[in-house]
Amino acid sequence: MKGAGSLKGTVQIFNTLGRALQTFEPRDAGKVGMYVCGATVQSKPHLGHGRYAVVFDVVRRYFAYLGYDVTYVRNITDVDDKIIDAANEAGVTTEQIAADAAAAFATAYDALGILPADIEPRATDHVPQMITMIEQLIAGGHAYEAGGDVYFSVRGFPGYGKLSGRNIDELQSGARIATGDIKQDPLDFAVWKAAKPGEPSWPSPWGDGRPGWHIECSAMSYQYLGASFDIHGGGIDLIFPHHENEIAQAEAALGIEPFARLWMHNGMMTLTGEKMSKSTGHIIDLLDAVKKYPGLAVRLFYLRTHYRKPLDFSEEALADATASLERLWAFRRRRPGPVEDEPNQATMESFARAMDNDIDVAGGLGALFDAVREGNRRLDSGDSADSYLAAYDEIVGVLGLAEPVRGFEDIAAGLEALGARYDIAGVSGSALVDALVDRRSEARTNKDWATGDTIRDGLAELGVIVEDGADGSAWHRG
Repeated sequence: MKGAGSLKGTVQIFNTLGRALQTFEPRDAGKVGMYVCGATVQSKPHLGHGRYAVVFDVVRRYFAYLGYDVTYVRNITDVDDKIIDAANEAGVTTEQIAADAAAAFATAYDALGILPADIEPRATDHVPQMITMIEQLIAGGHAYEAGGDVYFSVRGFPGYGKLSGRNIDELQSGARIATGDIKQDPLDFAVWKAAKPGEPSWPSPWGDGRPGWHIECSAMSYQYLGASFDIHGGGIDLIFPHHENEIAQAEAALGIEPFARLWMHNGMMTLTGEKMSKSTGHIIDLLDAVKKYPGLAVRLFYLRTHYRKPLDFSEEALADATASLERLWAFRRRRPGPVEDEPNQATMESFARAMDNDIDVAGGLGALFDAVREGNRRLDSGDSADSYLAAYDEIVGVLGLAEPVRGFEDIAAGLEALGARYDIAGVSGSALVDALVDRRSEARTNKDWATGDTIRDGLAELGVIVEDGADGSAWHRG
C-alpha cells in the first residue's frame, strides 16, 4: 500500500497525557515504536478484549500505510494473581492456564484479522530485566524492600498522577494501611512480591518471589523500544493505576522523561450499559461471537464507533455490521482481479482527513461506503468504476476488512467430482470453479435451466455461492 500522507506529519492524535490533540512527531524520523498492553491470560477473551486489539491494529496499519517503519510490541502477562487463582481453582499449573488462554486469544485475533505483533514478549521471559529496573529504583531512593517485598515510593516521584489527572492528596484521602501491612505509605505499590507456597517464583536480591504487574510493561517496553518511544496504548481502564505506575517506575528508574511520548486509550465495551468484566461475569465470549458472526463483521462492529467512545454490545449491531460487510464485499466481487487505475483522489482525501483526525475510522468508513455507492452506480450504467475499486482496495487494506482469499484444499475432491460430471478436467481450484460457472452460463443461455440449477446447487453444497447480476454471474466462497 502507498500512503497519501506519506510522512507529512499531519496526523493528529488525542494524547491522554495532557488530554489534547497533538500532531504526531516520531522520535526517530520515518519510524514508529508502539507498545500496547495485551492480554492477561487467565481465561478466554471476551468481546471487550477484541476491541483494543482491533483499534491498535488499525493504528499500526495506518502508520505503515503512510510509509512509516512500524515496530509493534504487544505483551502477554503470563504471571499474575488472577492466573494463580485460576490455576488453583482448576487444579492445574499456572503454565497450563496461561498456555490455554493465550491460544484462545491467538485464535480470536486471527478471526478478527489482527496482524501478528512484531514482538510479543511474555512477562515470565523478562524477569531479569524487571529485577534490573527494581534495583535501579532502590538505588535511586524510589523503592524500598520490606519483608521480601519491594515497594515503589509514590511520594518520592513528584510527577505521580500526571497521566490520570489525580493528585496525591486526593489519593491519600481514600487510602488506608491494613493491619499487618508493611508498606511505609498506603499509596505505595509492589514492584516485587515475596514468594508464597505453591506460587511461581524467581530468585532475586530480596529473596525468591515474582514481579508486580506494573513493572513488567515498564521493563519490556524499554527493552524493545528504548526511552521515550512513540505510542503507548491500551484500554481506558488501564490509565490508573497501571499506566500511571508504568510512567512512575520507568521515569524514576531510568531518569527519562517522557517514558512514552503519546498515550492512546480506547473506550470500554459495555453490555446493557455496564463494563464487560471477567471478575463480574458480565461478558460476551469473543470466541462465541466470531463463530456466530464472521470475524471481520465483528471487526467492523468495533470500527463503526470512534475508538475513544464507549461501545455497547447488541445482537442487532452485529447483524447490521455483517450485512454492511457483505455490501462491501459484493461491490468488489462485481469486478474481480486487480485494477490499473489510481485510487479516486476525492475518496482518498476524504479518508485521509478522517484518519488524520484522531484515527476517526467511522469517518473513514463513510468515505469507503460513498465510494462503493458511486462505484456501484457506475457499474450499473456500464461505466468504469476502476478508480473507486482501487480506492476500495487501499482503504479496506488499511482497515483490515478485505474479504479473505480462501483456498480450495478443503473442497478439492468435491469440486473435482462436480467437474467430472460435466467433462471438465485439467483444471483445479478457482479455475475449476470458473469453468463450472461458465458451463452454467452456457446452459442458461440455451435455456437448460435444470443443468444451470444443478451446477449452482452443487457449488453451494461446497460453500461456493454463485450470484447473478447485471454484469453476469460471479461467485465467492461462503
